[in-house]
Amino acid sequence: MTSSKQQEDVARFVERFAAEMTEAGMQRMASRVFAALLASESGSLTSAELAEQLRISPAAVSGAIRYLTQVGMVGRERDPGTRRDRYVLHHELWYETFTRRDQILTRWEKVLRDGAEILGPDTPAGARVAETAEFFEFIQHELQAMLTRWHTHRTAQSAAEASG
Repeated sequence: MTSSKQQEDVARFVERFAAEMTEAGMQRMASRVFAALLASESGSLTSAELAEQLRISPAAVSGAIRYLTQVGMVGRERDPGTRRDRYVLHHELWYETFTRRDQILTRWEKVLRDGAEILGPDTPAGARVAETAEFFEFIQHELQAMLTRWHTHRTAQSAAEASG
């Protein structure tokens, strides 16, 4: 059982991390719900548990879950033997999130390259758009290399934990 002080510390962490995610552009309520799930022991909570912990309405939980589900950060599972849904963080959440981001960058790069061609490489607008496409291409390569290194790191870490 956790102490009252520990619960207060966790609540402060949840609000602090949620504020950081909100500052980065995520919806405020979705940030709070995500941070609460991240800080939960099992990585999953019901709507009622989220509403109670965050002191928000069930409608606010529902809207936040809808957003988090749409962006692929949270899944929905049925509590065995009940009609209640349990909201669960995806396994390898950040790896999957950044992999999806890489796919978005690929699409943006293609559209930007097409735009640069349409605008003309000798025009200021065409040069700006071409440079933006080049930037996204660079980021894509770096992101893919980083994700590969992360996957290798996690695999080695898991093997070490299993053997030790």
